[in-house]
Amino acid sequence: METKTPHERLSNDLKTAMKARDAERMATLRMAISAMSYRRIERNAELTVDEQEDVLRKQVKQRDDAITEYTKAKRADLADKEGRERVILMEYLPPELSEAELRRQVDELLKPLGPQVKFGDAMKVVMPALQKKANGKAIGEAVKAALAARAS
Repeated sequence: METKTPHERLSNDLKTAMKARDAERMATLRMAISAMSYRRIERNAELTVDEQEDVLRKQVKQRDDAITEYTKAKRADLADKEGRERVILMEYLPPELSEAELRRQVDELLKPLGPQVKFGDAMKVVMPALQKKANGKAIGEAVKAALAARAS
C-alpha cells in the first residue's frame, strides 16, 4: 500500500468531513490545504512531503501562538477552538518525540560541545537535527535543562 502525502490525506479527509457535515474539521482542513497551495504558488513548483509537513508545522505553531494570546486575554472559548484545530492538524504530522526522548537526543547532540557552550550555540547544533521531531519551544526548554544540568 502506497503512503499518501499530507496534502492527499487532507483532501481525502476534507471530503469525508464534508459528507459528515463536520464544519470545524472542514474549516481547519481547508485552511491547511490553502496554506499549502499558497506555498506551492510561491515556489512555483510542487511541494515535497517535507515541505508539506513544514507548512503544517507552521499552521500548528500559529495555533499555539493563538492559544497563548487567547489564554492571556481570558478567552477560553477561542483558545479551546484553536486547541481543537491544533489536534486536527497534528494528525497529519509524524508523531513528536516524548519529553524523555527529546532530552536524551539533546544530550547526545551536546556531548561534542565543550562544557561552557552558550545557549545560542547549542540551539544552532540541536535545531537542524530535531526541528522536524519536536516543536521549537520544547527543544529550547530541553536545551536549557541540559545546559543547566551541565553547569551544576
